[in-house]
Amino acid sequence: MTQKDTYTQSPWSLEDLFLDFDDPAYEAAFEEVRKGAQRFQTFRDQLVPQISEELFLSIITEYEHYTRILSRLFGFSQLAFAADTQDQAAQAQVARVTQFYAEIDNQTMFFSLWWKALDNENAERLLKASGDFHYWLVAMRNFKAFTLSEAEEKIINIKDVTGVNALNMLYESITNRYLFKVEIDGELKELTRGEVTALVREPDPDLRERAYQALFRVYEDDAPILGQIYQAIVRDWRNENLDLRKFKHPVSVRNLVNDIPDPVVETLLDVTRQNAKHFQRFFRLKAKRLGVEKLRRYDIYAPVEKSDKKYAFDQAAKMVLESFHEFDPKFADLAKEIFDARHVDSEIRKGKMSGAFCATITPDLAPWVLLNYQGKAEDVATMAHELGHGIHALMAREHTAFTQHACLPLAETASTFGEMMLIDKLLVQESDQAVRRDLLFRQMDDAFATILRQNYFSIFEHTAHELVAQGAQVDDLAKAYLENLQDEFGDSVEIADEFRWEWVMIPHIYNVPFYVYAYAFGQLLVLSLYKQYQAEGNAFKPRYMDILAAGGSIAPIELLARAGIDVTRAEFWQGGFDIIDEMVTTLENLT
Repeated sequence: MTQKDTYTQSPWSLEDLFLDFDDPAYEAAFEEVRKGAQRFQTFRDQLVPQISEELFLSIITEYEHYTRILSRLFGFSQLAFAADTQDQAAQAQVARVTQFYAEIDNQTMFFSLWWKALDNENAERLLKASGDFHYWLVAMRNFKAFTLSEAEEKIINIKDVTGVNALNMLYESITNRYLFKVEIDGELKELTRGEVTALVREPDPDLRERAYQALFRVYEDDAPILGQIYQAIVRDWRNENLDLRKFKHPVSVRNLVNDIPDPVVETLLDVTRQNAKHFQRFFRLKAKRLGVEKLRRYDIYAPVEKSDKKYAFDQAAKMVLESFHEFDPKFADLAKEIFDARHVDSEIRKGKMSGAFCATITPDLAPWVLLNYQGKAEDVATMAHELGHGIHALMAREHTAFTQHACLPLAETASTFGEMMLIDKLLVQESDQAVRRDLLFRQMDDAFATILRQNYFSIFEHTAHELVAQGAQVDDLAKAYLENLQDEFGDSVEIADEFRWEWVMIPHIYNVPFYVYAYAFGQLLVLSLYKQYQAEGNAFKPRYMDILAAGGSIAPIELLARAGIDVTRAEFWQGGFDIIDEMVTTLENLT
């Protein structure tokens, strides 16, 4: 790799969107969207069943153009907030853009309401002429039975701005300002969540315990408040989606957004429960490897070798890019595009959003990636994961703003595949058997975190939504969460009582209810795809590339069927768990 391929840890640049909140172009974008929405309203009277294909296509093309500008405004404010959640200007602009978004949506929603109500014959006629907008239009009509009147939909949009959206903003602002006090080497240190979470993978069992306890001390203190925020979000979800829109189950809303039938998700969760035993077997094996009778919940991410190997940021970037290049040079080139655009924020800073994400704003711009990089092997894997998301978006950038994004379960495909490519590269490069063993155990740690853990979060969400509907208190939710953990781990792990508060630390169940099964869906899917890749080599690539390049332009069930995958069958999901079983057996033979 040449010198230009060397990347350093740095904040991101948002200049491809706007210079700052005082940039004249920022205000001009608001005005352009306002005028666009006014012009769009002139089309209302032209939306008749007999509308010509040409006029229909020009209307949705114009709609997509203004959606891109709105996405730039929304993305800029959200990314500025993520970079510093305590920045009052960013907080104010997120609120402003959210309000503006709702106002514009209210002015233009007549189109989606008309389209959903259109008779099937004319809808089919227009769909044939819709080009890349086709699946977006089909998916919109899936919501026909759950759509309210225009006046009601407008009220809901306005309600969300000061209701559920404001509650989520409040949750983020409260939790991202937390600092956690942990004693390290005899010194009391104040750490961010990202820093303290990294300690749960430290070799010292007492330090791991102190790290978890530091987290729970802070979150448990605020649990009555964070729990009330969650209850309000859950009530809002039920009031709108079950009482008004008449969805059968709380999860059905997310499933329809994902275009995944309810029975598929039910099957995924049922098969997960049946296969928790493989992970429980892994935890017993890990306890044996660590020389303890039983793992404590504090220990599940413990390294099996006392390796303190660290990877400098430039070294990590090089490894990730090389692993992508070995699969296909195009993958490395796309990942470099994100680095070269200065769209990666990898620093550790107070006030910065914890965790990691990849945000695609519009098809013409490289995505933005947030990391909290600390040099551990899992940080390198996270880099590969998030850049995998970015590659997926760039592979699909020829699509419209409405059809670029894959649905949530498929959105994890390239990211998880990217992680697996990196792990394989590390295993090939590493000559130290202790480090290799640690990597293989970490791979199972990650499989647990992505499959079993996420699906049990989803199972808890089902329970929590029912409990809140029955008037449950915050303590009742905590009790249910602890019971959920006991089902997840069986007798393989000892669970301290304080873990009952872990649920208030999971932002996804607040921000995007029932999102998390997508992680498990994606991981099990990728295990299947990766096995095909190992068996077929280069012959596999076109099939995989087609899945990524499709983005969100094809129904997920249909897209996977083209690749020979039937996710409606329990046998498919069982196949993924059979691979997990094989991974545990491999580790048993190593030990």
